[in-house]
Amino acid sequence: MPPDAPLIELRDVALTLDGRRVLDGVDLAATERRIGIVGRNGSGKSTLIRVIAGLIAPDRGQARVGGVDVAHDRKRAVGVVGMLFQNPDHQIIFPTIEEEIAFGLTQQGRSKSEAARAVAAILSRFDKAHWAGAAVHTLSQGQKQLVCLMAVLAMEPAVILLDEPLSGLDIPTRMQLGRYLDAAPATLVHVSHDPDALTGYERVIWLDAGRIKQDGPAARVLAAYGAEMRRAGGRDDLSDLAG
Repeated sequence: MPPDAPLIELRDVALTLDGRRVLDGVDLAATERRIGIVGRNGSGKSTLIRVIAGLIAPDRGQARVGGVDVAHDRKRAVGVVGMLFQNPDHQIIFPTIEEEIAFGLTQQGRSKSEAARAVAAILSRFDKAHWAGAAVHTLSQGQKQLVCLMAVLAMEPAVILLDEPLSGLDIPTRMQLGRYLDAAPATLVHVSHDPDALTGYERVIWLDAGRIKQDGPAARVLAAYGAEMRRAGGRDDLSDLAG
């Protein structure tokens, strides 16, 4: 990747799902380390970060992370971008914690011994070495989300995509996981319904009906978004309610 190239680059990205245009002409060049994405239900937020992750290929345009075409070079994509889903049960596929963390590492091409060392290192880093052989089903939702975070961090991606990963967790768990995320060396792209979760971010993108409505410093965009949401909530027209 050229030294002056943006870490995340989307060019004229468009996508139709089930006959509905979900993303429409999205252009983005990002170098910031903390980026938020806001928007109402159905605005295309989760679809956008799945495109950035390479999990969905756009109908038109291209998404690149770290110079990698993430939709068409999946082997290299797993080395540059990781993702935390809202529900860890949609992400975890192995019965034990060490197997779950090791999977992504082997997908990167690491040998079993290299993966085992990396698993031990990340568990030790989080003071969870005693979790290695534990069954995932015995964990709480917050603990499962921590396993997912450790699995992503062990792969050392340049970008971590967050699709409301703290939603549904209690306040202490959100605070603890939030601190881990704040300390992550990777660039974070964070989808959230809660503007407060993005306070202190460098940049926020407001998505509306699959298009970027505003894009800029977090304080300015969040203020405009909050004002619009309050106006929408204050109206009595039920047709304005999101599904």
